[in-house]
Amino acid sequence: MSALTNRWQLVLAGTFLQLGLGTIYAWSYFQSLLIKWYRWSYTETALAFSLLILTIGISAAWAGFNLPRIGARRLAVTGSALFSISFFLGGLALHLKSLSLFYFGFSVVGGLGVGLGYVTPVSTVAKWFPEAKGFVTGIVVMGFGFGAFVMSKLLAPILLHSLKGDLVGAFYIMGIFFLVTLVPISAVLREPELRPAAANAAPTVVQHSNKPYLLSGEYARLWLMFFCNISAGIAVISLMSPLLQEIWGVKNPELEPAVLARYGATLIAVSSLFNGIGRLFWALISDRFGRIVTFRIIIATQMVVFGALLTERNPWIFSALICYVLLCFGGGFGVMPAFVSELFGEKRMPIMYGTMLTAWSSAGVAGPLIVAVLADDFPDRAVIYCLLTGVLFLGCGFIASYLSDDEPYELVTRPQ
Repeated sequence: MSALTNRWQLVLAGTFLQLGLGTIYAWSYFQSLLIKWYRWSYTETALAFSLLILTIGISAAWAGFNLPRIGARRLAVTGSALFSISFFLGGLALHLKSLSLFYFGFSVVGGLGVGLGYVTPVSTVAKWFPEAKGFVTGIVVMGFGFGAFVMSKLLAPILLHSLKGDLVGAFYIMGIFFLVTLVPISAVLREPELRPAAANAAPTVVQHSNKPYLLSGEYARLWLMFFCNISAGIAVISLMSPLLQEIWGVKNPELEPAVLARYGATLIAVSSLFNGIGRLFWALISDRFGRIVTFRIIIATQMVVFGALLTERNPWIFSALICYVLLCFGGGFGVMPAFVSELFGEKRMPIMYGTMLTAWSSAGVAGPLIVAVLADDFPDRAVIYCLLTGVLFLGCGFIASYLSDDEPYELVTRPQ
């Protein structure tokens, strides 16, 4: 079998691994059930998701640092196993009605699994395709964006219908399903052998510590752009379903609450597809026009869309605008791996990109927290204030983008 065929098999394996891990983005599907069936509050269930995202970023940073030492296959298999175990622990927590066990079992253990599994295939396929980093990493992370659709429209509804609403049993079966599918897929991943040219090259940049790169202004600006784009997207994700239901209710007061809820769930599912498509679409755009130019377009166009969302009351146009925001939300994840690789070098990519994902975890905590505070303190103006907050985030990211460029970062050292 040719090397070309082998490396495309790795892309396929990485994409399916991300598809499984990306099911965590269907959290809103389970959140409503936990509130309704277990009487857990919105704040308590929102904290479970924030803790999950926080753990993902921390574990992804650790995985980036240790990927060269541990290896892609071992990290991916470990991550898949932990992710599968989190569903068993989550099901046990629901059986015992223990919120603290759910935080630990589903959020912390699951976050560790996703973090270890997420960074590995992205870094690996980038090394196999040095001539098309944006394209292949976009394909892989596209799988993560599609995960919410698979969970909310296929896997979870089928299981709950078959089990007559037994959420505990559904969690157990999902744990088994992910264990027997994701672990074998993860075992396929491997890094390319060191090329002779690389093996004989003079050890210049590699001898430097990673700390100066992580503390550089270029890295900080890149992190800020990523954080701002994610935070703005999370602000919309938190609001889109109830806001669409409100808009439809005003347009047609005769609609039943169940119908409105179905409209909101459909928007979540469709927008998740745009989240996945955006990861590949913007990655391809960045291959053609450059990473920083693409990021500027992503951020600038969203500022216009957020402004339109402040006044738009047509449910169809509103939904289209939401889908565009999710297209750009996913686009940030699609562009960033190749951006980091080209800026700091292929060998530093696992460390720099893994640490870059702390922007994701930080936004996953800050975004929902800001939305919750605004909803509690300004219930009548919460939507307007949340959208304006999103514009503020995007404005900061846009400024940071104009302080950055596409040129590879050169560490300035003093002559000996």
